[in-house]
Amino acid sequence: MTAAFAISSARDRVGESPVWSVATQSLYWVDIEGQRIHRLDWASRTQSSWALAERVGCIALSNRGTVIAAMESGIFEVELQDAPLARVTCLATITHPQDGMRFNDGRCDAKGRFWIGTMVRDMGLASPAGGIYCLDTQGLRGPVLQGYITPNGMAFSPDGTAAYLSDSHPSRQSIWMHSFDATTGEWGPQSTPWVDMKPLPGRPDGAAMDTEGCYWICGNDAGLVHRFSPQGALLQSLPVPVSKPAMCAFGGPELRHLFVTSIQPATPAPGFDATLDGAVLVLEPGVQGLPEPLFSQFPVR
Repeated sequence: MTAAFAISSARDRVGESPVWSVATQSLYWVDIEGQRIHRLDWASRTQSSWALAERVGCIALSNRGTVIAAMESGIFEVELQDAPLARVTCLATITHPQDGMRFNDGRCDAKGRFWIGTMVRDMGLASPAGGIYCLDTQGLRGPVLQGYITPNGMAFSPDGTAAYLSDSHPSRQSIWMHSFDATTGEWGPQSTPWVDMKPLPGRPDGAAMDTEGCYWICGNDAGLVHRFSPQGALLQSLPVPVSKPAMCAFGGPELRHLFVTSIQPATPAPGFDATLDGAVLVLEPGVQGLPEPLFSQFPVR
């Protein structure tokens, strides 16, 4: 394993949702509170940024070469032009069950559906109003699952038979594994947590899968990225120089680099490099990741 180092030129307030584009050999990610989408060209290390009108919880890349952004009032297709210009088109709106909510973590399944969680922005309220929604040819439907405070950690197994979710809230700190039907998009019921993160360092945040079917998840507040076996056993914990790693994603030319976004804490944490808070970090963990599926199931109007 190589040591983690910063690759982004900016420092995000809440860096999230890294997605690697195989087609363009670029990394995309968001700053939720900064209301921005970023792109880093791997070959030149050139970073470009686009400001949007709302907070962007997460993104997916589409088969039309656009970015699909889950924001506060709905899900939008964003055509990134010469920075900072962007053309934004609404694909679906949402009526949240409570005020002060937005979309949070999400990703596409192998069939090109976009699955996204919602949350109340003020985590201090500990409101379980969050749910899991799906955007596909039928439009935005859901919640197909509900009762989450801070839904995170969404990932799908390499064979498409399992789906993973976490809840990052301090009162939950759990990861669940659901059975999943990739053909129909049906989720199995939520049972006892697949992994109880309370005894482990860090709250479970954003996640990624490797080719061996192992699940990687950021240990927010602990400066770690954990790797779990398909059976839920903790295999290793990789250190990063920031206290609040937020989400990880595999990328690079051979999908052997692990990119980690991060959050600026309210107060710098002792033992970490405060100058790197909010940076995107990269390391080589010694395993290969999976290419991220493209969103292709645009709503039929």
